[in-house]
Amino acid sequence: MYTFQQENADFARILQGCKPYAAAYVKGSAAYPLIGGRILFYPAGDRGVLVVSNVRGLPVDDAACGARFFGMHIHEKGDCRPSDGEAFSGAGTHYNPSDCMHPAHASDLPPLFANARGKAWSAVLCDRFSVSEIIGKSVIIHKKPDDFTTQPSGNAGARIACGTIIKAHR
Repeated sequence: MYTFQQENADFARILQGCKPYAAAYVKGSAAYPLIGGRILFYPAGDRGVLVVSNVRGLPVDDAACGARFFGMHIHEKGDCRPSDGEAFSGAGTHYNPSDCMHPAHASDLPPLFANARGKAWSAVLCDRFSVSEIIGKSVIIHKKPDDFTTQPSGNAGARIACGTIIKAHR
């Protein structure tokens, strides 16, 4: 019988000893130049993909109850250039190969939770895509958290950072 402890040890082994198969190096838009970081994608066997995010420079509200949540999605194109005057609009819409309603897009990820200094780290196991499917697409960080309700993209607000997903050097 496979235990919860064994599964945790498996994920720890992935993070400690394996190199990611893909990565996105996110950079902030002109309005948010301090944002930077990387999103790493590790295959986790038949369980899916382990997505590890490490981002700094997020624009947090430092009030006691200030906003520190940011939406994060995989978008259909790897083009992080502005288009029509909007930051990162070249990335297109959410990656959604099965044409699902939001929040069941393959690209819908949990929000980033930043600390008071604008740093966020997260790890999530996702089985909605494989690493090979997302190479060449992009990761977008939004100014607001995804509400997981509003169609088609969760009302997550402005695109404040973007990175193209590339095959990692192995």
